[in-house]
Amino acid sequence: METPETPTSEKNSDVLSTPERSIWSRLGFDRFSAVYVLVAFFFFFGITEDSFLMWNGSLEFVLTDKVIVLMLALAFLVPLTTEAFDLSIGAIAALSLLIVNKIALETDLPQGLGVLIAMGACLVIGWINGFIVVKLRVNSFIATLGMSQVVAAIIRNIHDGGQINGELSDTYRSFGKGDIFAFDWPGTGSEIALPWYFLYGLIITVIVYYVLEHTPTGRHMFATGGNPEAARLSGINTDRLTWGGLVASAALAGFAGLVYSFKVGIYTTTFGSPLLFPAVAAVFFGASQLRGRPNVWGTVIAVYTLAFGIKGIGLRYPREISWIQPMFEGLTLLIAVAIASRQLIIKVKKRKASADATPDEIPKPD
Repeated sequence: METPETPTSEKNSDVLSTPERSIWSRLGFDRFSAVYVLVAFFFFFGITEDSFLMWNGSLEFVLTDKVIVLMLALAFLVPLTTEAFDLSIGAIAALSLLIVNKIALETDLPQGLGVLIAMGACLVIGWINGFIVVKLRVNSFIATLGMSQVVAAIIRNIHDGGQINGELSDTYRSFGKGDIFAFDWPGTGSEIALPWYFLYGLIITVIVYYVLEHTPTGRHMFATGGNPEAARLSGINTDRLTWGGLVASAALAGFAGLVYSFKVGIYTTTFGSPLLFPAVAAVFFGASQLRGRPNVWGTVIAVYTLAFGIKGIGLRYPREISWIQPMFEGLTLLIAVAIASRQLIIKVKKRKASADATPDEIPKPD
């Protein structure tokens, strides 16, 4: 007696679909988990902490303060598209901040020229990173980690420690810190305002997004990161893209240092390297959002999800924030990588199931 065959549609369902897809995809957890978390933060902390939803209490502070972390995150993201890591971005940002303050302290040069010198120095560091990685074939993780120590030594040689305070002019700082707009919110007495450096950061974010997602250069960078050998054989200059990515990374990190000079107006030894981990965590968290790979808007969402979460925790547990913040960031990074790995495993299983299916089992287009 012959066993009745399973209908083709049922075979296709077993082979080409998984229960996880119906659960995760329909609710959007695989692409919008950070948005869900952000909404939960606003709901919970908005109810439990009176100042969380106040413009002057939390919103303005987080939006403006995290522009620096966002710039460093983009600095890490750009070379990552070519599978290169830049761990020197924190030190480069600190170098940029030091140069503009040191020139203001010890010379009579225009402070605008100091900005150009600082950015030029950062570009040189990025060029050297690219040379070491591309020409000397040193692993980017090792090369940029070593460069971060070299830059830290240069900083210490230029300045022997301590703050440089009050040397940047009001004119210089107003160029970045002056308000784009300011108005009183009706009925609340709160002034709504955002500084110019927030707009600068937004413009740079849009530019990076456009280049990576809507130009041949961006597509070639992702191709280089996805399969360098296949990209090279297809005619893409992978070395040039990797080198250029590291130079662009240094430029973005240098701009982060300038944003800090606009915002705070001083040089401090605590700036730079401590911001590396939050930036890296945001990039990998953002890679699990929207497109399932490193991307600009996923990174933006991740930066501000982490920021509002930490702000809410700080308001609720002010005494414990010193240890809760690094734990929160560390767990977020682990969870983000786990989610990304889970998505990759599901995709691989689906490809394998599709490849193993016979031609009769694969649905044909209507």
